[in-house]
Amino acid sequence: MKSGNLTPKEIVAELDKYIIGQNEAKRAVAIALRNRWRRRKVSPELMDEIAPKNIIMIGPTGVGKTEIARRLAKIDNSPFLKVEASKFTEVGYVGRDVESMVRDLTDLAINAVKQEETENVMAKAREIAEERILDILLPYRPPEKKTVGGAALQDEGPEDDVTAHNSTREKLRKLLREGRLNDRTVEVEVTESRGGAIPMVEIFTSSGVEDMGLNIKEMLGNLFPQKKKLQRMKVPEAMDIIVQEEAHRLVDMEKVTKTSIRRVEESGIIFLDEIDKIVGSDSPHGPDVSREGVQRDLLPIVEGSTVNTKYGMIKTDHILFIAAGAFSSTKPSDLIPELQGRFPIRVELDSLKKEDLMRILTEPNNALVKQYIEMMSTESVKVVFTDDAISEIAEVAAVVNERTENIGARRLYTVMEKLFDEIAFDAPDLSGKKITIDANYVRERLSDIIEDEDLTRYIL
Repeated sequence: MKSGNLTPKEIVAELDKYIIGQNEAKRAVAIALRNRWRRRKVSPELMDEIAPKNIIMIGPTGVGKTEIARRLAKIDNSPFLKVEASKFTEVGYVGRDVESMVRDLTDLAINAVKQEETENVMAKAREIAEERILDILLPYRPPEKKTVGGAALQDEGPEDDVTAHNSTREKLRKLLREGRLNDRTVEVEVTESRGGAIPMVEIFTSSGVEDMGLNIKEMLGNLFPQKKKLQRMKVPEAMDIIVQEEAHRLVDMEKVTKTSIRRVEESGIIFLDEIDKIVGSDSPHGPDVSREGVQRDLLPIVEGSTVNTKYGMIKTDHILFIAAGAFSSTKPSDLIPELQGRFPIRVELDSLKKEDLMRILTEPNNALVKQYIEMMSTESVKVVFTDDAISEIAEVAAVVNERTENIGARRLYTVMEKLFDEIAFDAPDLSGKKITIDANYVRERLSDIIEDEDLTRYIL
């Protein structure tokens, strides 16, 4: 979906379809997205001066931080990457260079744009593939010239041969489109796939070790041309292979690269999760030094710098960074001052109560209850939830969150899986039946686990 001219209210309304509550966070990201549209409308001189207002989301796990960022990117069709900040804490040992997240974002953008361009040329690719299949089914052979005593006779009607060939070809085209040639076997020249995975080369840099998938064939060019072989297959399979091959040829990779770089630079979104894990304590020794080092490595990327990728130089000045963390034992002000200044907007997300969990179960477009009903319907089992069952499930999840670790809405997945364990296992044998899940059913399935606190910690 493309945001276009969506107002902040309309953006929030789109987010409401998938995320319950957290209005303050939705407002913040909606304004940030709208500001991108506003920036494009100002004078060119001022456009480069307007930097995105990066956001820190503060709240426990499972309350919707990642989902808000992910859905925002879908609304704007923006390149989106989620990365755990904690993965950078051991840079120089087993971690990755912080610039790798910009490279990963660029790779995602390249793949997305390439897919879009492939879809745009698919109709043309199908036309070419159809002609190639017809050439295989009915190759054109020029008529042989008749001779008498070594002297060639005058052709009596080459136009008639061409007309007859074209007529037969059109009949075959009609049969091909109707699927009446699907059982025919043809011999097609296909590119032979190389055995094994793409070689991985470890690049040692001053920032650490980064694994980059480098295709040796591309590096050495035509020294290792791709091998081709003839393979016999049914017409539909041959058509699919030729369509993909022709679509790949028709896609302009230079255009794909330029479009992708522009998208990354103008509308890319990087979600930095677990940013609280790179906040060190007052101790000057141990891993905390590495954590502060990661913050200082992140600073130029967030502030705006140029990163070298295999597709070219990427400027990070206008990439939107959304950071998130629980900050249970630390606080955002524990970040180094320079990095704090690059995240001027801070929003706190609320812990989920029973009422919120009830709404999460039923209201969003991808609500859990809807998912389970649809999955069971594939086995011709009709599942009906009563209102008191929804309330009981939410109550169970809320109680377990209070007693054990609070993992927010993710607790609902655990509870629902345990609740549906028996139904999901026996579903193939219950075809055509209707199952009503009420509060009593929920209590029967879960009461023993809830009453035993030790069992709760292991099971739910």
